[in-house]
Amino acid sequence: MGAGIYGLIVLVPQYFMEAQIGRDYPPAITHPEHFYGFVGVALAWQFAFLLIARDPRRFRPLMPVAILEKLAFFLPTLWLYTNGRVAPAVVAVASIDALLGALFLASFLAVREAPASPA
Repeated sequence: MGAGIYGLIVLVPQYFMEAQIGRDYPPAITHPEHFYGFVGVALAWQFAFLLIARDPRRFRPLMPVAILEKLAFFLPTLWLYTNGRVAPAVVAVASIDALLGALFLASFLAVREAPASPA
């Protein structure tokens, strides 16, 4: 549940921050369709995380994909940092996704498939 709530809190405001992001982290966003597309896809995933939280056993098969979603931000950010292309603060924010991915992995391992009922 925490992953979905956190994601909603940090993603929804980005719909209204395109100009601010361009000022704070120049250059300005030159391909807004990529920016809004990323935010939209990431936002959709937050609802998947909330769905998983409602019934972890039933939605266990989605957990590995949720882990991939979290690593899809963290790993490239880490690579960009090692190449001097992003600030340490960006890595700190991306590390939250790494933590959430680890928690999805822990949940995946903790929630086992329900045993088959005798026929």
